[in-house]
Amino acid sequence: MPVVTIDSAADAAGLAGALAAGGLPIAEITFRTDAAAEAIAAIRAAQPDVLVGAGTVLDAATVDRALEAGAEFIVAPGFNPAMVAYALARGVAVIPGVVTPSEIEAALSLGLRVLKFFPAEASGGPGYLSAVRATYPTVRFMPTGGVNIGNLAAYLALPNVIAAGGTWIATADAIKNQRWDEISGLAAEAVRISRGAAH
Repeated sequence: MPVVTIDSAADAAGLAGALAAGGLPIAEITFRTDAAAEAIAAIRAAQPDVLVGAGTVLDAATVDRALEAGAEFIVAPGFNPAMVAYALARGVAVIPGVVTPSEIEAALSLGLRVLKFFPAEASGGPGYLSAVRATYPTVRFMPTGGVNIGNLAAYLALPNVIAAGGTWIATADAIKNQRWDEISGLAAEAVRISRGAAH
């Protein structure tokens, strides 16, 4: 999952086209810039086949902004029960961030089975996810934070990892300078690694 910070919505269509060309038609647009909502709307308009969601969603107001823009899923860095409950009430898929068993169980109590593991590398990486697998066999994780081309395969090889998120595929600098071929190439490489690590 390309985790994207975009400074100008004018670059959103080019980004979406580059990801699709690389065989990875999905993006998490983070609400770290003022352009996030407009970028989501631009991707939906220009590339309706690209699955686009909102990241760094911290509160109910941002859920509303993301959904109004056309976001198809919500991702959060942490587990905020109020935000998660609100997103579920709005009928949108939500992937909150967790690290501890207590956070995993809080998410399970709300019916969630797909969770973001963040920050992944700093919190124990693949070894941690292997350790919690037996205790939480129904949970699938999306590790994010420190995931890169060098360790992607190690994460995706784990049976309880459904996807991995990373910023390296479409960096803010590459987007700003419209290096679409570079983004397409990195997306294609991530797809190749994921197919090789399929379990």
